[in-house]
Amino acid sequence: MRAMPIKIVSGKVGLQQMKASFRKNWLHYLQEALGLSIFMISACFFSGILEAKNAAWHIAIPNDFLRIVIMGILMGATALFIFYSPLTASSGSHINPAVTITFLRLNKMGKWDTFFYIIFQFIGGLLAVYLMAQLMGKTLTANPVNYAVTVPGKYGTMPAAFIEFIIAFIIMTMILFTSANERLKKYTRIFSGICVCSFVIIAGPISGFGMNPARTVASAIPAHIYTSFWIYMLMPFAGMLSAAEVFLFAQNKKIIVQ
Repeated sequence: MRAMPIKIVSGKVGLQQMKASFRKNWLHYLQEALGLSIFMISACFFSGILEAKNAAWHIAIPNDFLRIVIMGILMGATALFIFYSPLTASSGSHINPAVTITFLRLNKMGKWDTFFYIIFQFIGGLLAVYLMAQLMGKTLTANPVNYAVTVPGKYGTMPAAFIEFIIAFIIMTMILFTSANERLKKYTRIFSGICVCSFVIIAGPISGFGMNPARTVASAIPAHIYTSFWIYMLMPFAGMLSAAEVFLFAQNKKIIVQ
């Protein structure tokens, strides 16, 4: 998850600027689609084999917490692959509309690039889930996996909303402050992978670990499950944009002090 220098200033407006952005950055849009596709393929596959009642891994690993830890490690490793793979890394590997909107707020993205990033993120995630449903059948689509849908856990709606805000705030705060630090910026992607792993383990039982509107939509549409949908549409944006405001405030204070 990084802001990449893809923003262009063509001197044009409207559709002309859109065409200029698309001509220059269409490959990055495809990389965003591929990135979230990889993430959702991994989420669907491992959710199915770990949580479907008749799946071999579920039977072999009866301990619920151990399965969550394994899922966290696998999804953290998937995130690191996306962040470092030459197939996806050069777009910045946002793979999340909330990340992209936050970089727009920080003036690190153009408006049309933001638009296309988000569109392709949604498309990539949704296509991946439909593909995995065809390949995995009821292992993915039946209860309790339900297309790896994100819904609140046993603690209810408000704890789920709170944890979704907190994890979004934490990861974006980490990204922005480490990226701005000369010594730490080379570790930002590693820290992001660790966050994904930790959040699956910690937030998963509470909120299902959404933190990504495109990821939530990708599972919700084929599953036809929209339980507390507002949480997963609102809280990632609220958390990450709040982190951006904290970062901007800290940067302005630093300038004033200097």
